[in-house]
Amino acid sequence: MPKKAEKKESTEATTKDPVDLQVVTEDTTEVTSQNKEELPPITTEEIPEQKINLSDFDWHNYEEGIDQVDDKQIEEFEKLVEENFVETLTNNVVEGTVAYMTEREAIIDINAKSEGVISLNEFRYNPNLAVGDKVDVLIDIREDATGQLILSHRKARVIKAWERVNNAHDTGEIVNGFVKCRTKGGMIVDVFGIEAFLPGSQIDVKPIRDYDQYVNKTMEFKVVKINHEFKNVVVSHKALIEADIELQKKEIIKQLEKGQILEGVVKNITSYGVFMDLGGVDGLIHITDLSWSRINHPNEIVELDEQIKVVILDFDEDKSRIQLGLKQLSKHPWEALADDVKVGDVVKGKVVVIADYGAFVEISEGVEGLIHVSEMSWSTHLRSAQDFFNVGDQIEAKILTFDREDRKMSLGVKQLTPDPWTDITKKYPVDSKHKGIVRNFTNFGVFVELEEGVDGLIYISDLSWTKKIKHPREFCNTGENIEVVVLELDVDNRKLSLGHKQLTDNPWNKYESEFSLDSIHNSEVTEIVPKGATVQFNEDVVAFIPSRHMIKDDGSKLQKGETADYKVIEFNKDTKRVVLSHTQTFRDVEEMNKKVMTKKMKEDKESSKNTLGDANEQLQELKDKMDGK
Repeated sequence: MPKKAEKKESTEATTKDPVDLQVVTEDTTEVTSQNKEELPPITTEEIPEQKINLSDFDWHNYEEGIDQVDDKQIEEFEKLVEENFVETLTNNVVEGTVAYMTEREAIIDINAKSEGVISLNEFRYNPNLAVGDKVDVLIDIREDATGQLILSHRKARVIKAWERVNNAHDTGEIVNGFVKCRTKGGMIVDVFGIEAFLPGSQIDVKPIRDYDQYVNKTMEFKVVKINHEFKNVVVSHKALIEADIELQKKEIIKQLEKGQILEGVVKNITSYGVFMDLGGVDGLIHITDLSWSRINHPNEIVELDEQIKVVILDFDEDKSRIQLGLKQLSKHPWEALADDVKVGDVVKGKVVVIADYGAFVEISEGVEGLIHVSEMSWSTHLRSAQDFFNVGDQIEAKILTFDREDRKMSLGVKQLTPDPWTDITKKYPVDSKHKGIVRNFTNFGVFVELEEGVDGLIYISDLSWTKKIKHPREFCNTGENIEVVVLELDVDNRKLSLGHKQLTDNPWNKYESEFSLDSIHNSEVTEIVPKGATVQFNEDVVAFIPSRHMIKDDGSKLQKGETADYKVIEFNKDTKRVVLSHTQTFRDVEEMNKKVMTKKMKEDKESSKNTLGDANEQLQELKDKMDGK
């Protein structure tokens, strides 16, 4: 080793560590002793004396092992790194520059060791993309298998968009959005590349009838709600409008007074009323306050967006609910009604409402009268009003009652025709025969209409002489023609009693003599029934045999189809009841024989008594004679 090298090495060792200096010195001494023959002797004149100044000593190098760098140089270096070096950690969003473009891809420079590639499909929203444009990109993959830097503009755009949307929601910033399309309940709006939902109720302060008019339009919105879990954003355009009209609304509310006439625009029409826009303040016209006449729906009076005058009827304390009226702007129809209208006048009108109890007829706008169902026909058998009229019918009626103060009127239709009961006694005298129509049933009879306004009742007992009828429906049907005879006539109460069976003779008058009590009849048992049996003699007479009267002379009972003699033990013409007894036929003979024997025995006894008495009397007479008496 050359001496200069040894010396340099020795010097470096000395600078670094004192311990090393000792070791190096020993090694040097050893080497020198080994090679003392080769190296010339060192004299003191060749080693200059080194003086070390402590103030100039490099303590940083002594401690760190490197020379100290100037702070200014460090700051300049950090600045250069900050300006030119990009952190390429995955999922970082950085700004890049379009360096080059192909037909399908864009080469993006982000000041990294390599450039990234992004498909042009991610820039479809920006067809004017050009070289040199600044774009936000997300470092998707820092280095793939080929060493390529993979970037994404779409992901970066979404991340940036969410940052902007959240900031707009927190600060209340107004954002621009592009209405893409309609959806259920509202619209889809593109805000910073995020699809936000615009509810239909948040488009405008007034109801929207045509949603398509907003599609493909750019509008201002306010972010009102964000769901971070489901990544949902809700925006509102209505909030901006409400903010603009809030001050205007307060000024209008201060000036509102009952009876004040205002001009407004029809905002919405419902089945129960009309909502009016009074210039930022909403009011409601109830359907009953739209017109003095009856209406089925408010759209008969007003139309959407129509500008009309209304009057303020009432409002709550804070004036948030305002009740408006339209009909109040005109005079009440009852006040405008002619003074010569009176009871007995015949008026024309239109049927506007039909109820079960009657029909309401409008004789002029806002003036109605009621025709009760009892005033629609002279018939006492009430029917429904629908049987006489339909809504919309133009009819004539007579005024029965008229109260201008209470604004009430009753009308009648039957009064326009003669009362059929005026000469009822001539038309339908007692015992006269007529034809009528079955109109209705009750449990106790049948109502028969002889003519319009003349109804009569056939009691169930007057339907047939022979048939046992539980309900009139068993005998006839509604709408059938039936022959009747007038049994009774009550003109004052308008009641007519009719009969049907009276058209023929009562066959039970004949049966009364034929089936007299104790008469004997022979026939077979028709049917065994509970508590006995029945015997049918003809179509009218079905007799009943109680069980105790079915016992034969041998102790057995009569059976179905068995022929025997019967004795009539009960006959009721009114109830058409015939009761028979077979047992009584032979028991009567026994009783008769028993009575005959008893009578004979009694006679014999009396005969014997009379003989003995007579003998005694004769003996007494003979004794008297012998005694000289």
